[in-house]
Amino acid sequence: MNSLRTLIAIATLVTGGVTAAQDTALLDATNALLNGLSAEQRAETVLPFNSDERLNWHFIPKELMGQQRRLGTSFSMMTDAQRKLGLAVVRAGLSEQGYQKAEIIRRLELVLREMENRQDRDPLRYYFLVFGTPSMDDNWMIRYEGHHLSFSWTFIDGKLRATTPQFLGSNPAHVRIEHPLKGVRVLGAEEDLARTLVNSLGADLRAKAIINDTAPKDILTSAERIATIQEDLGVAYGDLSQHQQGILISVIGEAASIQPAAVTKMRMDKIRKEGLDSIKFAWMGGTNMGDGHYYRVQSKTFLIEYDSTQNEANHVHHVWRDFEGDWGRDLLSEHVAHFHQPDQNVARAD
Repeated sequence: MNSLRTLIAIATLVTGGVTAAQDTALLDATNALLNGLSAEQRAETVLPFNSDERLNWHFIPKELMGQQRRLGTSFSMMTDAQRKLGLAVVRAGLSEQGYQKAEIIRRLELVLREMENRQDRDPLRYYFLVFGTPSMDDNWMIRYEGHHLSFSWTFIDGKLRATTPQFLGSNPAHVRIEHPLKGVRVLGAEEDLARTLVNSLGADLRAKAIINDTAPKDILTSAERIATIQEDLGVAYGDLSQHQQGILISVIGEAASIQPAAVTKMRMDKIRKEGLDSIKFAWMGGTNMGDGHYYRVQSKTFLIEYDSTQNEANHVHHVWRDFEGDWGRDLLSEHVAHFHQPDQNVARAD
């Protein structure tokens, strides 16, 4: 039975994409959502694939900061039936672990409502926006975004080719007030694994890894459209012991596993193929629980950033960026170059 399941899994692989099952699940869920919206809602939810808005992402609560609301349709604008269709999109796009983390992050808006006594903290202000026409042949993308969540799934020629930027945040990082979520640390593994790694280092490697005693106030790439490669500082994977290397791989794997298993495997296989030795782990700030801190994992192709300094180091921002692959940017360029070259045989009028 296990061998049969393995053969079935292998059979679903699609060259250049993730898996046929994953592609179809997101496509079907997205079309179900769009078909479940009213004509007016659909008009608000769909933009051309080449819209500039496609790269305009952020993770702040825009309405609470006096900014124009996000484009698209939010849970707050939906009926109960439509919300179920929206959640089905999120579930299709993420692993079960990723989905549960995303849902807890939404529910933290209710914790903030109590902590801040602000009724405008709203777990329904999470928006869906579709670019292009979802199909098995076209270029299209769907974004799910709100306070402390931003996910973009980009399809090139109908195949899922990019799942970054990927952002999750948590405020509070550790729920301490009396609430049904008391004790929850939704991004606790992301913190604990990295702290275990930095605290396992001997004096020489620790000196390389800790590049500043003070942590920055936020992730350094913020919501840049094109992520900036950070300084080539930190301790390299190749300098770590086998045990420490395993911890670093776990830090990366925890971030990757927000996505479904097929996407996670694709990310990890790509990282291994490019070579692990040049990956660097850098830490800033204190290394004890409760200290403000920041860390990053960086190679020539990807960056993971984590920061917890705000609200007395109880407010986390965590992001995965691909230097060339965010929104399928490099893959889209290849697609245009290959499929949309001018016909050399067409006569030109000078």
